[in-house]
Amino acid sequence: MKTPDSILPEKLLEHTLARLGFSRRPEPGGDGLRAIYDSWCRRVPFDNVRKLIHVRTGHSEVLPGNTAEDFFEAWLKFGTGGTCWSGAGACQKLLQTLGFDAVRGVGTMLVAPNLPPNHGTVLVTLDDARYLVDCSILHGEPLLLHESAETCVDHPAWGVRCTRHEGRWHIAWRPLHKPDGFDCRLERFGAKHTEFVSFYGKTRLWSPFNYELSVRINRRDSVIGAGFGKAVTLHPDGSVSSQPVSMQERNRLLIEEIGISEEIVRFLPADTPTPPPPSPFTRSE
Repeated sequence: MKTPDSILPEKLLEHTLARLGFSRRPEPGGDGLRAIYDSWCRRVPFDNVRKLIHVRTGHSEVLPGNTAEDFFEAWLKFGTGGTCWSGAGACQKLLQTLGFDAVRGVGTMLVAPNLPPNHGTVLVTLDDARYLVDCSILHGEPLLLHESAETCVDHPAWGVRCTRHEGRWHIAWRPLHKPDGFDCRLERFGAKHTEFVSFYGKTRLWSPFNYELSVRINRRDSVIGAGFGKAVTLHPDGSVSSQPVSMQERNRLLIEEIGISEEIVRFLPADTPTPPPPSPFTRSE
């Protein structure tokens, strides 16, 4: 059941849909989901711009994007997105407001063995079929999750492959800082907003996204962005180009190519090397 707390305010919804390129509400079906997610992947970046500014300047308030309303208000004003917990939380609430059966999911980016859950995502159910729409991986179209068959999004730049083993789905994808790829393991679905807030809040103490810029968005048939000191492009033929960038070049990329406003980019601190994580070993966005 929808409650005022579970849906976006009407005016914010209108502005968000207009910025996504819709003149009217998409219908809560397959075509609507594909259109919304494709537009999200091309217009809402995965980035840690606001978070990096927040943690590096020592703000004690809640982390940016802690609510869907804050996420979308900042996106409309600055063009910023967020990391996984904020992006997934905002996307789930948008889809829920539009009438989709959308729930929050918890996963693990398997950047090292034996990690605890460290990733937020979104699951949508349509006619008893389940689809992943991940706001960090940005795989371009909803990914069908099948109990027994391998599924994929077949695209040279942002394509992914989904397999199921040991009772859980594994999504093989290519982060910009590691384009040879690793898996995201899906742990469970139906997480509450308070769980996302808790997971996100713990990243204040340590996260690779507290030290160095990471940004990703789909542009035409490519993925562009930056990861840990390098500008990276995944090209339409699947090839990768990567080169170190200065702070000036990084800021130009954010403003001219990603579409983030100069107003906020000028507050972005320089990258610093990511220190080793504290014990116990955790990684999260």
